[in-house]
Amino acid sequence: MDAVSTVGEIVERCRALELDGFALCDHDSIDGLDEAKEAADGLVFVPGLEVKAQGTHIVCLNPREVVAPDLTIMETVERIHAQEGTAILAHPCALPRSFVRLGQAQGVGFDAVEVVNSAQFPFGLITRWNRDLAEKLGLPQTGGSDAHIPEVIGRGYTIVDSESRDPRDVIAAIKEGRTEPGGSGISLGERLSKLGRRR
Repeated sequence: MDAVSTVGEIVERCRALELDGFALCDHDSIDGLDEAKEAADGLVFVPGLEVKAQGTHIVCLNPREVVAPDLTIMETVERIHAQEGTAILAHPCALPRSFVRLGQAQGVGFDAVEVVNSAQFPFGLITRWNRDLAEKLGLPQTGGSDAHIPEVIGRGYTIVDSESRDPRDVIAAIKEGRTEPGGSGISLGERLSKLGRRR
């Protein structure tokens, strides 16, 4: 309902860009994770899920089951942790999708904050706001392409200083803050391209 990329296109694009791996985080669904794991074939694959909570989205790394949408932020994080997942506050200041204030995120138990998201606009300003929030919370920072079309895969990214290529070690490194987010925003033309290709 949202992205138009197939698993095959995602893997092909990652290989073309010589990325080490990717996380697949469909909205409120884990149906594609088994297919993506099999297709990754040598790439690091981190299973994920993007959950629609009240007022924001939350990424769950290594989900075992779908977390119900539209719960409070606290309830969503609790359900992610109950299944031993990792809870990342996604694009916290990405108007109009979300705007999470410091008080809403404090004491919730987030494991990290996505500060770079290539779909943010205006990219530089929103990135600064997200980074400021992460620093005030004292949480690790991540980046992601939020790629809904293959052409923007890798536009936002996280460099992870992991002990190995095992997804569990990658997630552990993220939680320990051994990350460096980076990237740039997508263009207006790329945004319109997604609308034109929606299936």
